[in-house]
Amino acid sequence: MNEKIESLQKNHTWQLVEKLKNQKIVGCKWVFKRKKGIPRVEDARFKAYLVAKGYTQKDNVDFNEVFSPFVRHSSIRVLLAKIALFDLELK
Repeated sequence: MNEKIESLQKNHTWQLVEKLKNQKIVGCKWVFKRKKGIPRVEDARFKAYLVAKGYTQKDNVDFNEVFSPFVRHSSIRVLLAKIALFDLELK
């Protein structure tokens, strides 16, 4: 948990601000996962994730847009295939 908190602070993931009156705070919780290691090569690891309780948020009140930093590799391949098929340029 300490390692994850340090990483979040180092990357300036959030910034502390004063809570305004009548403002609801979105909570968070820790999720723990055990990652299997490779036998005789790597030991099992334990990972900690700090996640927001997004189900408590309301659209256009607590957020205006949704952002996910993850993309499927198959989506990238389809996009690149269409670019090549139609002789388009990717910037």
